[in-house]
Amino acid sequence: MTLISTERRYQGRIIHLDLDTVGFPDGSTGQLEMIRHPGASAIVPFVDDLTARNPRVLLLRQFRHAAEGFIWEIPAGRLDPGETPEQCAHRELTEETGMRAARMTPLITIYTTPGFTDERIHLFLASGLEEGNHRREQDEFMEVHALPWSDVMRIVERGELQDAKTLVALMYVGLFRAGRRG
Repeated sequence: MTLISTERRYQGRIIHLDLDTVGFPDGSTGQLEMIRHPGASAIVPFVDDLTARNPRVLLLRQFRHAAEGFIWEIPAGRLDPGETPEQCAHRELTEETGMRAARMTPLITIYTTPGFTDERIHLFLASGLEEGNHRREQDEFMEVHALPWSDVMRIVERGELQDAKTLVALMYVGLFRAGRRG
């Protein structure tokens, strides 16, 4: 696909909306609405060593207007200008949970919904946590829960965890890092 032209239709604090004219693989052209986003980082923070029998993970119970209430999530946030994904991960972990990580291990980078946005989220595993002080933003309402891995997997299995980035990150860790499937 080739970008022929783009027209900014809306410029907001977090996202921008563009109308792109593109050339498709079959030679035709068309217009697509695209939400532009700077990207984000999300973190699976382990309180205990992953080799522990049932290590604890920090999950947030966070209010989300779009979800019409509180949902389970891992700490995450938008990249600031000039910030690397790893720097963002460290900053967001501290801001939302008050914890600092000795190690921030990259997992995978995912597109959230590539049909209409270029947003990518960089997923990390945080370990070697030390307590600090959270610095939440004014519009962030959340509770931090340290849950055993087995409890987290039960929340997933019961369908109580509906945030896509959190599901992907936890399943990735469970299958490829922690060696735990439930």
